[in-house]
Amino acid sequence: MNTINNTGLNTDMYWQEETVKIADGTEQQLTQEDFFSMLTEQLANQDPTAPVDNDQMVAQMTSFTMADGISQLNEKFESFAASMTSNQALQASSLIGQDVLVQGNVAFMANEGDGISGVVINEETVQNMTITIQNELGEVVKTIDAGTQTAGNVQFEWDGLDKNGDPVKAGNFGITVTGEVGGEGVQLSTAVNRHIGSVSLASSGQGIILNLDGNVSISLDDVIQIGS
Repeated sequence: MNTINNTGLNTDMYWQEETVKIADGTEQQLTQEDFFSMLTEQLANQDPTAPVDNDQMVAQMTSFTMADGISQLNEKFESFAASMTSNQALQASSLIGQDVLVQGNVAFMANEGDGISGVVINEETVQNMTITIQNELGEVVKTIDAGTQTAGNVQFEWDGLDKNGDPVKAGNFGITVTGEVGGEGVQLSTAVNRHIGSVSLASSGQGIILNLDGNVSISLDDVIQIGS
């Protein structure tokens, strides 16, 4: 059964192994203890006829204290960011097994005759809307006549049967939506519902990655809606 409802409105993304950086001495930093040792030596070896001005000493101490405080603040922010990422991963793990709506024109059917569903992104009234579903070979397996649709997202669902009523084999299916606006032919964008198989915590600032059925991975930020 095919339904139409107008509502009125990559491998590089998987976890990349981090290499362990070998300390070469370039990351060494002066501590507060080192600073005061240097300051003590400076005072001990100053020219008696031209002693260090008190204002200069205060300025040096202030500069070091500020630099040390900024360094500690950066470390705390890094720790906070890591904690936030872990919390996001824990929350995202609860999405495993659910469906999410993502923009695109390719849907995946895991089992024969399961069917697919999605949304036509429609910004104005469209006449003679037609939803065409093709298999991986480019063969048309189903054409759905959606008629005239007013502006707003148009939900559609295909039952996984071909024009003869026979179940279609599992796989990827391309979705093309065409229609007419003011007598001119137009092609409309779509979003499809896909099933979440697993969740990955990506490196290099990519955040949370959702691994969908059909060997497709997307960022959590790309999800339009959770649940079909």
